Amino acid sequence: MKNIVLFGFLLLFYACKENQPKTRYLPESSGNINDITVVMSEKSWNGFLGHKTRILLSEPYQGLPFDEPEFSIKFIPEKVFTGFTRNSRNIIWFSKDSIGNFMLSENLMAKPQLVAKIGGEDEEVQAFYLEENIALLKATITEIEQTEKLRRIKKSPSKDKELLDRFNIKITYPTAYKTFKDTVNFTWIQKPLQKGHMNLIAYTLPLNTFKGNIKKRIPAVRDSIGKVHVPGRLPGSYMITERAYRPYFYKTSINGKMAYLTKGTWEVANDFMAGPFVNYMIKDTLKKRWMVIEGFTFAPSASKRDYMFELNTILSSIKFK
Repeated sequence: MKNIVLFGFLLLFYACKENQPKTRYLPESSGNINDITVVMSEKSWNGFLGHKTRILLSEPYQGLPFDEPEFSIKFIPEKVFTGFTRNSRNIIWFSKDSIGNFMLSENLMAKPQLVAKIGGEDEEVQAFYLEENIALLKATITEIEQTEKLRRIKKSPSKDKELLDRFNIKITYPTAYKTFKDTVNFTWIQKPLQKGHMNLIAYTLPLNTFKGNIKKRIPAVRDSIGKVHVPGRLPGSYMITERAYRPYFYKTSINGKMAYLTKGTWEVANDFMAGPFVNYMIKDTLKKRWMVIEGFTFAPSASKRDYMFELNTILSSIKFK
């Protein structure tokens, strides 16, 4: 009797296992951060649709001293879009369809991966659906790329606690960054480059700091902090906000707190040094302060988009303890 019951149980167990959905295997995606693979016919790439796609995807990354595109574009003809070419991390896939459409899919052929499928009866219709959804597409790619960049950073994160001990905040950044300066209300963390360096700085301000015109107050505050804490190479030189390039100002939120985001170019007064910066001024009402975190890069004659994307990703990881 026991054997009959056991046999019946085993039959039920294996029947249940067979009815369970099988996990689909997905290979690891490939490609650098902010790379986009565009799939269409060669005729379309060399015609109206390809031209329109390149224009929409080649807008400059904000806040750099010289224009660099937001994304690096790689074209793959539709006829050879097979095998490993489908493992690209970000794909825009155009195809002929009697019904115009735009659809986003995650982890379709690899992981992590974003695929934008755009269909239409001709190139004009496909270009229309791309243009109508370009803001959504770019925002989604940027969000996914920041998540991927942070995942890579977390493989070897810094264990330093200067920011936690001094400001009660935590930011995730790689071990390549080391504390360069740490004073009562100012911490400077730096990562050396082959010709230059990437920098993170943090400090606090009183809550009444930004009374008046915010677009004038933010550069003025940056300049005053730079004069005290960020000297240049020559005596009497220090970091200020570049006036020739108007900064981009945004009111946003980070970690659930109201914040001002500024992207622009810094320079050194009385010296010839300059580069891009990204600055978050976060209103911390609980501690009655503005928490300021900033990233800036000095890398003469080098592309700076990827450096600034890394710094912005790091700053966006802030957590208030």
